[in-house]
Amino acid sequence: MMRRRTTLLTGCTALALALGATACGGGPVSAGGGDKALSGQTVTVAGVWSGSEQKNFQKVLDAFTEKTGAKTQFVSTGDNVSTVVGSKIEGGNAPDVVMVPQVGVLNQFAQKGWLKPLSPAAQRTVDAGYAPVWKKYGSVDGTLYGLYFKAAHKSTVWYSPDALAQAGVKPPKTYDELLKAGHTVSDSGLAAFAVAGQDGWTLTDWFENIYLSQAGPEKYDALAAHKLTWTDTSVVKALTTLGKLFEDKQLIAGGRNGALNTDFPGSVEKVFGPKPEAGMVYEGDFVAGVAHDQYGKEIGKDADFFPFPAVGGGTAPVVSGGDAAVVLKDGKNAGAGMKLVEYLATPEAAAVWAKAGGFLSPNRKLSLTAYGDDVTRATAKSLVGAGDSVRFDMSDQAPAAFGGTKGTGEWKLLQDFLRDPSDPKGTAAKLEAAAAKAYRN
Repeated sequence: MMRRRTTLLTGCTALALALGATACGGGPVSAGGGDKALSGQTVTVAGVWSGSEQKNFQKVLDAFTEKTGAKTQFVSTGDNVSTVVGSKIEGGNAPDVVMVPQVGVLNQFAQKGWLKPLSPAAQRTVDAGYAPVWKKYGSVDGTLYGLYFKAAHKSTVWYSPDALAQAGVKPPKTYDELLKAGHTVSDSGLAAFAVAGQDGWTLTDWFENIYLSQAGPEKYDALAAHKLTWTDTSVVKALTTLGKLFEDKQLIAGGRNGALNTDFPGSVEKVFGPKPEAGMVYEGDFVAGVAHDQYGKEIGKDADFFPFPAVGGGTAPVVSGGDAAVVLKDGKNAGAGMKLVEYLATPEAAAVWAKAGGFLSPNRKLSLTAYGDDVTRATAKSLVGAGDSVRFDMSDQAPAAFGGTKGTGEWKLLQDFLRDPSDPKGTAAKLEAAAAKAYRN
C-alpha cells in the first residue's frame, strides 16, 4: 500500500531518471542469452507500483523480454489492488501476474480460487534461495502461490551522525539504551526522536518491533492471527514499554501534540531537513530515499541507521513487508506468466533492480555486491541474515478495518495512546474490541 511505499531513490537512480537508463553504467543488466521461447506472447503484470518503482521494475521486465522474447505490459492498480484485479477478472480481462503488496490480499486471492500454484521449477528456486519464512508467507493452506520479489526492512532507526556525535552517543543495542541515548541527545539541545503520529501506521510499526522483540515470534504470530487476544499481558507490557517513550516530553520533538501533527515525510524532515529538530527517526529502509531525494543527504555519511534495538532481554526484531508475484488462473497467457515468476525467483532478476536502487531482495543467493551503496548492502544483509526470525508487518496481516484504515482501528487507538499513554491496559481492551469486530466481519 502507498502508506508504506515511500520510494527510495538513490543518486544513481535519480540520474538514470533524468538522463535515461544508461546513466548509471551501461544500461540495464542483461538477463543473459535465452532461446526466445516465448516470442509472440505478451505477459500482463498488475501491481501498485508507479513512478520510479514502476520504471525500475520495467527494467526487470525488459531483461525478461531479452531472455525469453516475451513482451510485457505493466498496469498500475493504485492502492486498491484487490478491487482492481477483481473487476478485471469479472470483465474477462485478467492480468497474467499480479504483484501483491500484502499477505492478507494474497490469502484473499487464493481463497477465491483465483491463483495458480507456483510451478515445480519456481518452488525449487524458492527452496534453494529463500528462508522458509518467505515460503510460509507466500503459501495458503500448504500450497505455494506467491514469490516474494521485493522486500522492505522495517526495523531500522535512522539518525544524523552529526547529532549523535555532538552528544557523544553511539548507536544503542537495547531499548533501555535507546531511551538513555535519547536523553543524552536532548540534553545537548536537540530532541531525541521525530515521531510521525499523524500517520497511524508508523505507530503500529513502533508497537510491532517492540512486541516482536519482547514477546517473541510465537506470540507475535498468534496476535497477528488473532489467536491471542489484545488484552493478553504481553500486549499490555509492550504498550507500557512504548508508553515510556510517548510519555517523556523530553524525548519527542514538539512533544506528543507535535508528534500528532507530524506526518511521515515531516518526521524525516525534522531529522534531515534544513532546520533539524531531532536526532533520530524510526521507520523502514525507505527513510533513506526521503533523506537523500528531498534533503540531499549522502546516505552513510549525512544519514545512517542502526537496527531497532532488542527489548527486555529479547533479540533484536526484524519486521518486514514485501511484494509477492502470483499467477492468475484466468490470465490469457498464464503459462508465460509462470515463466516470468520463475525468472523473478532468480538472483539474476533481483540484480537488475538492485543495481538501479530502491530495492531489497529476500533472495539470499543475490550477492550483496549487486547493491549500489554500503548502507543498502548493510540493510539487505540484516534482512537476509535474519532468516526465519523475520516477521511480516502485523497490521498488514490484519483485516483493513483494524490494521489499515485511517481514523479507525489500530491506527486511531495508537494515536489516542500517543495523546495519553497513561492507561496501557485500557488501550489493550479497546484494541481487542476493535480487532474482534474486524476479524469477525
